[in-house]
Parts: sequence; C-alpha cells; structure tokens
Amino acid sequence: MKTYAVGGAIRDTLMGIPAHDIDYVVVGATAEEMVAEGFRPVGKDFPVFLHPATQAEYALARTERKTGAGYKGFVFHADPSVTLEQDLERRDLTINAMAQELSENGEWVGPIIDPFNGQEDLAKKILRHVSDAFAEDPLRLLRVARFAARFPEFIVADETLLAIKAIVRSGELAALSSERIWQELARGLTATKPMRMFQVLLDAGAAKLLLPSGLNAQLIDEQQRETLRKYLRITPSVLEERCAVVLMNLSATEIRAWSEAVKMPNEVRDFSEIFSELKRLLKHRGEKKSSASEILAWFNRADVWRKPERAMMVLTLAKQIGFEVNDLIQALQKAQALELAQCIADLDSADRNNGEKIRLVVEKARLAAIAAAL
Repeated sequence: MKTYAVGGAIRDTLMGIPAHDIDYVVVGATAEEMVAEGFRPVGKDFPVFLHPATQAEYALARTERKTGAGYKGFVFHADPSVTLEQDLERRDLTINAMAQELSENGEWVGPIIDPFNGQEDLAKKILRHVSDAFAEDPLRLLRVARFAARFPEFIVADETLLAIKAIVRSGELAALSSERIWQELARGLTATKPMRMFQVLLDAGAAKLLLPSGLNAQLIDEQQRETLRKYLRITPSVLEERCAVVLMNLSATEIRAWSEAVKMPNEVRDFSEIFSELKRLLKHRGEKKSSASEILAWFNRADVWRKPERAMMVLTLAKQIGFEVNDLIQALQKAQALELAQCIADLDSADRNNGEKIRLVVEKARLAAIAAAL
C-alpha cells in the first residue's frame, strides 16, 4: 500500500501557491484494508475514505469507463491492481496529473511523478488535456474555462480546444446538472480574469448554450466585450458583485429566468436584479431627470430600509465602475436618517394603529427627504 498527494496540490506547490485542499490517492489497497487501518468510508460512487486523525479524504486508485451521458455516466473500477499512472490518466489536465509519495509521517517525499509532462506544460503555461477520455466528461469544458480565468497567463492547447469543441458537438452539455454548471461559473467569476472564462466558452461554442442570450450577445460584440472587461478589472472578486456587473445589461426578468436555470443562490440573484434595475434608473436619469418617486421606487425595490448594507454595497459598486450615484447615496442617507416615530406622531391618534395610513405617512416623508437631497 502506497499513498500519494495528487492533482492541484502538486501544481500549486510548483507554482509557489499555498496548497489548501490536498487530494490523496492510495495504491495497492482494498476497501477492507482501509477500514482495518481506521479509515471511514464516505464515497458513494467510488471508494473514498476519511483519515482517522486528520479527516482528510483518501481515494483508492481507480480507472473509469464511459457508460452513459454526462459527468455521472461512468463506471469506476478500484482494486489493488490499479496503478498510479492509470489513476492519473483519467484526470483532466496534465498540470493536474502529477503526484508525490507520502511518507509514513505524512511528508511529501521523493521525486514528482509526472507521466504526462505536467511540469513541462506548467513551465510553458499551457492548459493541455491528458488523454482522449477528456472529451467524455462535459464538465471538463467548464473546468478548462475556469482554469483559464484563474491562470490568465496560460493558453489552451490547440488539441484541447478541439476536444472541448467536440464536447459541445456531442450534446452532452445538456446532461450537466444546473448546480455543477453554476459551481464552475461562480468559481470562474471570482477568479483573476473572468473574461478569460467567457472567451474559452465563446471559442468552444458553449457560451450560447450555458449563458443567458443577452449576455452571449454582449460577449460576441467586440466593443461590448471590451467594456465588460474594463468593468470587471475594477470590480472586487466578490461573487455577488462580479455576477451583477456581468448581468447588468439584462432585465430583472432575464436574470431571474437564468438564475432558476442554473440554480443561482437567491442572494446573488437578488443583488444582480437590483443592480440591473439601478443601471436602468441611471440610464433614464441620463436621458431625463428622474423624479424623487422613481428613486423611492428603486429604494423600496432594493429593500434599503431592512437591508441598508446591501443597498450601500450596490451603490458603492456602481460608483466604483464609474456610474454617477453620489446624489442617490445622499438621498438614501437622508431618507434613512428620518425619525419615523416623529412622522407617525403627527398622525391623529385614531390612525396610529392603521397600517396603511402609517405606510403612506412614512412614504411621504421619505419622498420629501429624497427630493430635498436631489
């Protein structure tokens, strides 16, 4: 029985990046032997075990055979006869198909095991797939796009671009779960240069299948693509903010439809919708001065009274990317500073328990505060 650290941890260590999530592969062992050593089985699709002391995941070396559609359409085979090289061969990219042996005390020892020239591709900054089996898993298209965003100085090898185009032609992207699509897109959005992810999806012909049509049209247009690239360069790598900037030219209805298709988290969806509606408000203000009532309507839509931190996050983001929102910020601050108890105190005693009367008085006071700020 031998144990190896594999995959991204080796890649990151060679790049001088701290390795956090380390994958371990065990060669020459059975599931029964792992349990006898104190490991606890947790894998459903293939044998994965938790280390008795560290709780880190250890997987038995395995091979796989394509049996159906999608990234789940595989049968895995794991037994002591499976070699480390066979296990590495099923991985996606050469830079992720390296390993190093673990000593008994858990230290990485000996030379890096690199049967597919991952170190060479790392030095040349190339994203290259390991084997022809790459095209059998549609999720790998998204992984290549996400790695392109994380490591923007890397290029996608010509043969790997052909492989991801083959994935698109196969129609297997339709077999991917919404959750896995969003997971990869979200990681790419918060990476160093998310536009690299979108470029790979465009080059592969996958953007029109995975992204909302309005965003796909924007990415196809060179000028709009450059504008989006400029905005993303100055947008913090926070998922809500990156997603909002990417989707800001879509209507709230379009954003809602896509969010349901990819199972986007509600807080990300809401932030994007609110930001999109703010952009439309600002566009309208540029064409014709918006009224205080229109601004109040956006404040209410953004639920600024119960979620003031989110409202300021939206307005600050708009300001960061160059939108003129100073007067809206001032209007919001004035409206939030109102003493609502005093507004209600001016009501007749008979109306102080009338919810609709209270709402109207509060709205009137907020409207006056906004108008004064403007």
